[in-house]
Amino acid sequence: QVQLVESGGGLVQAGGSLRLSCAASGRPFARYAMGWFCQAPGKEREFVASISWSGDSTYYSDSVKGRFTISRDNAKNTVYLQMNSLKPEDTALYYCAIAPGVGVPSHRYEYLYWGQGTQVTVSS
Repeated sequence: QVQLVESGGGLVQAGGSLRLSCAASGRPFARYAMGWFCQAPGKEREFVASISWSGDSTYYSDSVKGRFTISRDNAKNTVYLQMNSLKPEDTALYYCAIAPGVGVPSHRYEYLYWGQGTQVTVSS
């Protein structure tokens, strides 16, 4: 069974930075994309960023483009999200997820495995 464990969340002031990590136990597919989603209280879970199996392709939501960077280390089955210039509106529970294939999916239904989430809180 594949498990995803996120870490690195916390409380930070606006303008600060955090680096999230997500480690996957096992390898669910021969090749798979990894992504990050976030969910704020009272809102639906929304796409943040994704990265292809090779790491050559990435895709970001407009709200984080230029501020967040997704990367991965396949030797460690780990994906990262470097979050810079954080804003109060970035406050949410952040989830990592795995999708089969080699693209950069951005829809929730494309992802088959999910972590439990790590809380990011940005104070103004």
